[in-house]
Amino acid sequence: MKLPSTWIVWLKQSRANFLFLAVFLNAIGIGLAYKYLPAGAHLQIIDIVLIVVGTIAAHISVNLFNEYSDYRTGIDFNTNRSPFNGGSGMLVQGLTSPSAVLGASIGTLLFASAIGLYYAFTTHWFLFLIIGIGAFSIIGYTEVLAKYLLGELFAGISLGSLVVIGTYVALTGSYSQTVTQLVPPEVWLLSVPPGILTALLLFLNEFPDLEADKQGGRNHLLIRFGRKTCAYIYAAGALLTYIIILLLPLLGISSFWIYIALLPLPLVFMNIRTTLKYNNDLAKLVPAMGINVIMVLVTDLLLAGSFVLAILWI
Repeated sequence: MKLPSTWIVWLKQSRANFLFLAVFLNAIGIGLAYKYLPAGAHLQIIDIVLIVVGTIAAHISVNLFNEYSDYRTGIDFNTNRSPFNGGSGMLVQGLTSPSAVLGASIGTLLFASAIGLYYAFTTHWFLFLIIGIGAFSIIGYTEVLAKYLLGELFAGISLGSLVVIGTYVALTGSYSQTVTQLVPPEVWLLSVPPGILTALLLFLNEFPDLEADKQGGRNHLLIRFGRKTCAYIYAAGALLTYIIILLLPLLGISSFWIYIALLPLPLVFMNIRTTLKYNNDLAKLVPAMGINVIMVLVTDLLLAGSFVLAILWI
């Protein structure tokens, strides 16, 4: 049997097909930054490129740390692997070594942190806080967050809401601003739906791994409350996401253009129904996990696209 090339192995371990999430989150922050730019100011392409590259590196670091920890705790050997859960399996197959994966995860984290620190020093100290929360979420996920029911929450915050807010601050911030001046209410509020969606992405993907995660020493929401109750939590989180999007224009906070992000609602209702009905039937849940990924990515992309449409309309 022909072994995959080194590039293919590392792309699989980095879960390259999920890295679009980071780019789309950046795009929302970039759209908000453009909207709130002072008259005569311009966004610099080099800043946008560096921020996107840094966010992708942070996302790769998250994935590689997870690969390493799941292998070390034995979760990888007991999981029901699918395209959406259970990791890449590259370590289990012996195609890479734990030390190489750990080294790559640390290296990508340091690289992402260096870019973040540059903008923290040159724009606003608030980015130090965002970088700290992000680094803690990456390093402390297995040993702390996933053992105290905090994994999903911090995933949503650090690889959802804070990416949007951090991108906005890096592109528009200055040390002359207070925190209240730094981030407008719309930015805070519009970062919430992507945060919930990121948490739901991890959350639903945990359903098949409940037993393996428990054996590996984790104690997340699925383990504490079980699949049936967590199916209702998933449904509530999904509905809350789109209720927030629906309300923001009605409250005069955002443009009605963000309503294009409601287009995935048929997928949302279909997925809620499937999750509530088949939360213990993993074979039927896997397609719902795929739809969940599409739902998250498309919603984030449409939120970003709403700013483009608003600009073109003007």
